Amino acid sequence: MFNENSQVVKSWVSLVKNEGSTYTRESVPNLFNLREVVYSILDSGSTPEAVTENV
Repeated sequence: MFNENSQVVKSWVSLVKNEGSTYTRESVPNLFNLREVVYSILDSGSTPEAVTENV
């Protein structure tokens, strides 16, 4: 359902990666495949271009 181009995924990646954020990996809702996709992006160590450009 969700992929790396989904706005909700981009938002969660940004929220978790933001230093000083109150959001952690565990804060990502386990909704459909949202957590899986967000974790995949976070674990890859790189942020897709779309995430940094659109958030």
